Amino acid sequence: MKIIKDGSASGSECTPQELQAINAFAKAQLSAEEVYTFRVLLCDNEVDRDFERFSVSTLRELSELFVGATGICDHDWRSENQVARIYRTELVTEKGKTTSCGEPYTYLKGFAYMLRTEANAEFIAQIDGGIKRETSIGCSVAQSVCSICGAQIGTCSHEKGKIYGGERCCAVLTGAVDAYEWSFVAVPAQRSAGVIKSFVESEAGRGYKTEFDALEKSAQLGRKYLDSLRSEVLRLCLVCDEKMHPALEKSVSAMDEPELIKLRDAFEEASQKLYPPLTQLPGRGEVTAFSGEEYII
Repeated sequence: MKIIKDGSASGSECTPQELQAINAFAKAQLSAEEVYTFRVLLCDNEVDRDFERFSVSTLRELSELFVGATGICDHDWRSENQVARIYRTELVTEKGKTTSCGEPYTYLKGFAYMLRTEANAEFIAQIDGGIKRETSIGCSVAQSVCSICGAQIGTCSHEKGKIYGGERCCAVLTGAVDAYEWSFVAVPAQRSAGVIKSFVESEAGRGYKTEFDALEKSAQLGRKYLDSLRSEVLRLCLVCDEKMHPALEKSVSAMDEPELIKLRDAFEEASQKLYPPLTQLPGRGEVTAFSGEEYII
């Protein structure tokens, strides 16, 4: 799942420690006079306008993935459009500030650098002047989980933005997979220090939207099929051996289709031996007594 979230940027001072970290990425050893450094607020754990938020564990995973990530403009993936690079990151939790979900407010801060060249002089001036302020990240996460029930969002009955039992439903973005890039976006400077976030499609990804939607629909059907298969295995387990159910419940959740089918077939065979079908009518030429006790519920 590819996502894009907005953040903000501001200039900072290049200390000897920062310069040492920068030179780990530079082919030639750079001096403090040759580089311009600034901080980037990449993303946080607050619920955004699309009722989505990163979990703190995902922010921690992204903090590692964004080290070395290139900075571009308007998510235009061309090598000549590269303007900066992140040389280190920091996960920051603000004391006394909580999110709308009641969690301590936490955000991912990136430390970026660019070269002080004539070509970059105007760009640097725009950062210092607050014009080039808003940034946006492009990353990929494994799951978008419902905050109400914990299921994959879109596969349950809950809808983002609606309130259930006094709690507003949102999608929790979990499991960072990749960090593609971060970008300066063409939007006016914001007076507020808060982060404005939105879900958008990049130009590069719009051509694949139809295909992606079809694949996502197929994936949802596949997840529903596996869930029903797991439920059937656990049901048959209760029929065959009730004591086995607690031990098997956790293992079944990690099994794939071939393993589940084999286990289901084995339980079905065992259940037929334990509870063979009974007939009410005798065979030809046979006489039997019938009390009906076998069929009393």
